[in-house]
Amino acid sequence: MSGILVAIDGPAASGKSTTARSVAVRLGYCHLNSGLLYRSIAWCSLRDGWIDAPGRFGPELERLDLTLERRDREFLVLVNGEAAGRGLLTAPETARRASRVAAMPEVRNRVLHVLRVTGEEGGVTCDGRDIGTVVFPAAELKIFLVASAHERARRRILEQGGDPAGPAFYEEVRSLEERDLRDANRSLAPMIPAADAIQIDTTELSPDEVVDRIVALALERGAEPVDECPDFA
Repeated sequence: MSGILVAIDGPAASGKSTTARSVAVRLGYCHLNSGLLYRSIAWCSLRDGWIDAPGRFGPELERLDLTLERRDREFLVLVNGEAAGRGLLTAPETARRASRVAAMPEVRNRVLHVLRVTGEEGGVTCDGRDIGTVVFPAAELKIFLVASAHERARRRILEQGGDPAGPAFYEEVRSLEERDLRDANRSLAPMIPAADAIQIDTTELSPDEVVDRIVALALERGAEPVDECPDFA
């Protein structure tokens, strides 16, 4: 399929996935959420008890059948033919472990292969923390979303149905700041903007305003909205 590749990076809770999904809908593209691949590996290894077993982790990872299956304008991650529910993948423990798993070279190599095979056809919006720098360095459009830790914590608490004025808010701010520091300073594929990425601060912007800006940029770079999302082989 013809179409450009839109790479959207940024720290945790900066709105990457929601934005990438909305941009995909506007352009008629498919949304590829790289974080779900890492979360799926973390979920499976937590469930089966080998995430903290150095002697088992490598062999178990090699045995995993990690694939992507198109569902409308999204990709469903299948691990050994099984998909975890969205709630399991977004659980705090899964998210915490996924950040650490993502720093492991053997995990990143598996995920990179799956992402590149899926995204090389074009007509895809992909989000993560190193999409524009490592996964798709030749992407036609690279976006790096940022927002203050306080605003990101507020959004996350609201998504979870909590009170952004409650005690959990400050714990979430601390957690996000720690994760930002860890992601930005990891030795393997640190979270930094690509040299040619366009940075958008979403702190004071509505989701629609962010999507409008990215869609306009995509159209400037040759994106042509299409009617259907391709079924990648």
